[in-house]
Amino acid sequence: MSSESIDSHRAGVDGFDGPTSGEAGLLVRLQTAIADRPGVVPAARGLSHFGEHSLGWLAVAGTGAALAHRRGDMNARRRWIEAGVGAFGAHAASVVIKRVVRRRRPSHPDIRIGVSTPSKLSFPSSHATSTTAAAILIGRAAELPPAALPAALVPPMLVSRLVLGVHYPTDVLAGAAIGAASAAAVVAGDRLFATSRNEMSPRT
Repeated sequence: MSSESIDSHRAGVDGFDGPTSGEAGLLVRLQTAIADRPGVVPAARGLSHFGEHSLGWLAVAGTGAALAHRRGDMNARRRWIEAGVGAFGAHAASVVIKRVVRRRRPSHPDIRIGVSTPSKLSFPSSHATSTTAAAILIGRAAELPPAALPAALVPPMLVSRLVLGVHYPTDVLAGAAIGAASAAAVVAGDRLFATSRNEMSPRT
C-alpha cells in the first residue's frame, strides 16, 4: 500500500469491514487530511531514511565535532560528541524498550503503510526518540536557544511517522519523552563531569 487512496483499503480487505476507532482511527483521519497533499509522503520518507538508526543525526554530530576540532574549540567538540552519543544512546534505549513491550505496528486495512521498517515492533518510535535527543543536544552544541531546534525538528518527525502509518500516536509521544530524558541525562552527566574536573584542578 503506497499511493492509493485510503478509501480503497477499507471495507472488505482481509475480511475486515468494521470502522476504525481509537489510535487507528486517528491515523486514518490524519492520513485522509494530509497524506495526499503534494510532497507530504516524499518528505516523510526522506525524514524516515535520514533518521533510520539515528545515522543522519550521527553524521551531523560528527561533522560538528570535526569542525570544532579544526578551530581548536575543545568544549564545543565535546558537546558535539555528546550530541552523537546522546542520539545513538536514545535510539538504543528505544530498541530495548520495543523488545520488552512488543507492541505490533499498525496493521488495520484502513491505514496506508508508506515505508518499510526494520522491525515489526512499534512502541516507542525510535525515530522520535533519537530525533528529540539529537535536536536538544545539537541545539546545545550549536549554542542555539534551547527550544529552537526541538521546535523545528521534532514535530515534523513525529507527524511523518504517522503519515507513513508505521506508528501510533502514543508511540511517537513516548519516543519524544524518552528522547528528552536521554538528552537530559547527557547534559547532567556533562555538568557532573565538569564539576568533578574543576574540583580536581590545582588551585593557585
